[in-house]
Order: sequence, then structure tokens, then C-alpha cells
Amino acid sequence: MSAAIDFYFDFSSPYGYFGAMRIDELAEKYGRDVEWHPILLGAVFKTTGSAPLTDLPMKGKYSLHDFERTARFHGIPYNRPPAFPLPTQVAARAMLWLQSKYGAEQSIRFAKLIYQAMFVDGVNIAEPLNVLDIARKNGFGTDGMAEGINSAAIKNQLKAEIDLAMARGVFGSPFVIVEGEAFWGFDRFDQIEAILKAGKV
Repeated sequence: MSAAIDFYFDFSSPYGYFGAMRIDELAEKYGRDVEWHPILLGAVFKTTGSAPLTDLPMKGKYSLHDFERTARFHGIPYNRPPAFPLPTQVAARAMLWLQSKYGAEQSIRFAKLIYQAMFVDGVNIAEPLNVLDIARKNGFGTDGMAEGINSAAIKNQLKAEIDLAMARGVFGSPFVIVEGEAFWGFDRFDQIEAILKAGKV
């Protein structure tokens, strides 16, 4: 098995959502595993001096249209969330907690459920009770989850993920690192496939 693909994402990123719906399928096609890394773009923006795309003059209006157009083009269900953008640290910590309890595969399943809850069903994933409800309704044991999300260990783990991501040059969502090459954005997935197929772009 070749080296895993590193997939960095923020749960509040529509392009991150689109990437999350495609990255495992793409990796499996070329015999790769994917390591999923939740990050918080708010922390990254403090370093880069950027801001949520929808908050930027001119780009904001364009991006709202492009989210819907991109979803249609790729056949990915999408509805603009009523609350957007929003804080995602609760969802990110919940994923890490579930990873520690159930393993990577189940935490990835949970991540996809969180994304679908936000970008299809319009659930406010900034609310801890909503995050726990998503987990419970989909067969995850949630005993200790609320405490786990607020534990120092999980908070520190998320901070470490973000620090390591920025040390590797991650500045957006989705952000993929494969074969030492970094790719930012869902529109780079064709280039990612090229490097998986031929070892170069």
C-alpha cells in the first residue's frame, strides 16, 4: 500500500464538504488510504490574515453562486445552510473523540454525517446538542461524549492538529497532501488524480 493521502478540512467549508464526498472514492481507485484531519479555519485565518470567503467583497456573492453550481455539476446534494459560516470546534472535537473510541473509519463516517447535516439538512452544527443528536441517531454511543468534547485532552489534540497542519502549509479547506505535493481546493481533484495515476501532474 502506498502512502496515505492527508485530507484537511473545516466542517464549515462547502468546498470541504464536496471534497469529503469524493476523496475516499478517489483514493480507493488508486489503492490509497485517506487520513482525515479536522481543522479550524478561524485559527488559520489569524495567521494568514484572511477571512471566510463569503465575507469578502465581491467574492462573497460569487462564492454563494459557485457553491450551488459546483454541487449541481458534480451531482452532490447541497442546500445553503440557514446559519453560515459558523464555528465548528464542537464538531471537530466530536470527531476526534469518536476516533479515539471507535477508530478512524467510524470517525470518518461521522464526519460525512456532520457535513450532510449541515449542507443538506440545514442543521446548526455549532450547537453541541445537535452534534450529539447526529451521533446518537446514527448508532454511535454518546455516553461521555459531551464531557469528552470539552476535555483538555481533546481540545489539545485539535490544537495540535491545527498547529501541525499550518506547519505543513495548510491554509484552506479542502487541502490535500499526497506524494509531497499540496493541493488546495476541490477544483484541484483532477490534479490529485493525475499524481495518483502517474506520479506527477
